[in-house]
Amino acid sequence: MRASRLLSTLLLLQTRGRLTAQQIADELEVSVRTVYRDIDALSASGVPVYADRGPAGGFALLDGYRTSLTGLTADEASALFLAGSGATDLGLGPTLDAARLKLLAALPAEQRTTAGRIQERVHVDAPGWFRDPEAPPHLDTVATAVWEQRKIRVLYRKWDGVAVERELAPLGLVLKGTAWYVVATGRSRTNAYRISRISTLALTGEHFTRPSDFELRRYWLEFSDRLQETLYSGGSATVRLSPRAVSLWFLLGPVAGRALRESAVDLDDGRVQVEVPIESLEHARVDFARFGADLEVVAPDELRALMRADAAALVRLYSAS
Repeated sequence: MRASRLLSTLLLLQTRGRLTAQQIADELEVSVRTVYRDIDALSASGVPVYADRGPAGGFALLDGYRTSLTGLTADEASALFLAGSGATDLGLGPTLDAARLKLLAALPAEQRTTAGRIQERVHVDAPGWFRDPEAPPHLDTVATAVWEQRKIRVLYRKWDGVAVERELAPLGLVLKGTAWYVVATGRSRTNAYRISRISTLALTGEHFTRPSDFELRRYWLEFSDRLQETLYSGGSATVRLSPRAVSLWFLLGPVAGRALRESAVDLDDGRVQVEVPIESLEHARVDFARFGADLEVVAPDELRALMRADAAALVRLYSAS
């Protein structure tokens, strides 16, 4: 603990120049007396730190003293200062902050300026608008199981609400948008499980051997492709959109957006006609209903009939006295 604090003190002085004992204490959340003891320890170990007295005084390192980090370009260093989505959820926020401080201290002056400029001018806010990030109660335990290669026993609620028991060997964690997933191997195959759907979880105490040929990124890309094919297995629908519906089409997600870009045909009445993949007739019925009269279903006939029935029901509802 003390060694880590001494290193943090050294790196603060290296990156920020002269600092008072109170400034160091505030940064490291320790007492001023502790700072003085740490400064003495650094001096005794050969670090050239000196003190200036007076209102403008403080502690500083002799000019030219610094640690070094080689082999890192300015672009690579800048990218590292944008990394870290999900670190707080995993309890790694302080660790990431400490790593950034060490990196900043070790960079040459030009790269340090570039990295600092990135922090000042770019902020990454991962969750989408009007969506709160998930905070799964079992995320910490799942992460522990991943790091330590320990099996877990879970009660998992599937998308249709059915609860199943599974014993899993967790291979990796994925943050997709605001949702955390664990990629894990069960009795017969590897799958991705949304952590917020885990009702109960226990570490079994049994360790497992991670497959040497498993690559988390490759698996997730393949899983995403399979999921999209499964979700949009209900065929397609042909719809006509008013300009207002076109402006709100993003509400249906990237697949609908791609369909609009690739298949839109301009009509004489100012609308556009689009062929869009659908998950099922019922999903499309709900999704398209939000557009009201700004969206007309042309095909299939079954979906058009469902939309007509919903419209008639609304007329009856609002015509009642």
